[in-house]
Amino acid sequence: MNKYLTLLTVLILLIACSSNEDKMKLTGNVKGLKKGTLLLQKIQDSLLVSIDSVSVNGSSLFSFHETVLEPEIYYLYLRLENGTLKDDRISFFAEANPINISTTLTNFAIDAKVTGSNNQEKYKNYKKIIDRYSDKNLELIEQSFKATKQGNDSLANKLDNTQKSILAKKYLATISFALSNKDFEISPYLIVSHVNDAKLVYLDSVYNNLSKKIKDSKYGKDLESLIQSRKNLDN
Repeated sequence: MNKYLTLLTVLILLIACSSNEDKMKLTGNVKGLKKGTLLLQKIQDSLLVSIDSVSVNGSSLFSFHETVLEPEIYYLYLRLENGTLKDDRISFFAEANPINISTTLTNFAIDAKVTGSNNQEKYKNYKKIIDRYSDKNLELIEQSFKATKQGNDSLANKLDNTQKSILAKKYLATISFALSNKDFEISPYLIVSHVNDAKLVYLDSVYNNLSKKIKDSKYGKDLESLIQSRKNLDN
């Protein structure tokens, strides 16, 4: 009898541990928020859907407990007390870890700081690299607009060519980052979401470089499907 009770206890513990391994505890604080509803969202069948929500009333703190089978991009959206939805939303890599999001009501997405997600940390590093190219591109757009307005077509054309060069460097930087992070889900995610129209040889290179685990992930399969679709179009 005692033997069966021991086995049953072990089985229950194993099931509990297994279920906890897939759990994300998301906590956070929206400074300045007194009353409203936070919506946790993700992409399902190409549609953005709300999978959970939590009401805030008097405290700016919030928490979610969600099953996350693998790292995936989730979104945090805010509906104010009067029913108004904030125009911006916070995107982050959800993982089966304790994750914290700290932000403000005034700059909900811009001020967001996400900790606890390995892929999110990688994404932060990627953004630091890419933002340099994006900032330079914005400068060139402004200069090109002024040149066109002044009728300086020669300068406008030169600036347009520089923009194309910046875009090419941005693509290569993304591909290089993906190749350097083959053991993380962010690698195929960046390709399918940021540079899916890059040359097929680059897509193949990133996919073939992925570890087996990442190839079998959601974004790994998305990249495989993208490559196959591109190849079918070329035939």
